[in-house]
Amino acid sequence: MARKALITWGGWPGHEPDKVAALFAADLREAGFVVEVTDTLACFDDAAALADLSLIVPVWTMSTIEPHQTENVAAAVAAGVGLAGCHGGMCDAFRNDVLWQFMTGAQWVAHPGNDGVEYRVRMVSDDPLVAGIADFDVKTEQYYLHIDPAVRVHAVCDFPVVDGPHAPNGAVSMPVVFTKMWGLGRVYYNALGHQANVIDHGPARELLRRGLLWAGR
Repeated sequence: MARKALITWGGWPGHEPDKVAALFAADLREAGFVVEVTDTLACFDDAAALADLSLIVPVWTMSTIEPHQTENVAAAVAAGVGLAGCHGGMCDAFRNDVLWQFMTGAQWVAHPGNDGVEYRVRMVSDDPLVAGIADFDVKTEQYYLHIDPAVRVHAVCDFPVVDGPHAPNGAVSMPVVFTKMWGLGRVYYNALGHQANVIDHGPARELLRRGLLWAGR
């Protein structure tokens, strides 16, 4: 029986959530998933339907979510449903919901220099999620995240690139790709994806393709 994935998109339109959702849907369908794409969070109201999925992919920057919806997603993931996403669509979603932040493993707090910062993404694990992918350069937002110390980091970028009040703290390696567990469920996050053209080609696309497939049970 084919694995089922749910992609839901919305929130701040500047992140092109509809286009990002379409990229994810294409990769999952190519891998044999049956994919439902929706632009409402009402899909999180039915706990039994969520529990029947292999993968949940949120593409929501900011916005708000009802407590029962987060609780339903968290329960489904804890029972084994995968959770995967990128950029603000997963780790700058629902800023007031601490359960969402606990489950996803990070929360965006800044992107010094805004869009158009040039920086390198460096692979730092030997996991199949990044194996064979060389370090690469991007020109996009560079996410500064507050990170769950329990995550497993697979790729990083270096701060500071742009000067600011964070710079006197010295050099830090900020996770770009990480994974974690939430109960029995696999959680994958990639900080790239400010707009669809950042992740629709090359190593960024391949990283996300692998992450989606890894997370889906």
